[in-house]
Amino acid sequence: MDSQTTYVVVTTAVVGFAIVVGTMMTTLMEGRAISSAFENMARQPSVADRISGTLLILLAIIESAAIYVLVVCLILLLANPFASYFR
Repeated sequence: MDSQTTYVVVTTAVVGFAIVVGTMMTTLMEGRAISSAFENMARQPSVADRISGTLLILLAIIESAAIYVLVVCLILLLANPFASYFR
């Protein structure tokens, strides 16, 4: 197997692993945040509106981590700066 084929296979495997782990971790953290927010809303219904507003901001921040993972993976697949070393 030549170096370019090895490069493509390794890059694809690393990107696949990174996108799975990156999205899995953000999904778990979103679930944990929602669960905690609902528990707190059930305990203190009077502050439910403040908790839900904070929850929406928190979910947007957590979701941005998944978007960053996607951007890095797309850069590695489509515009990899190290590709010139293997041609």
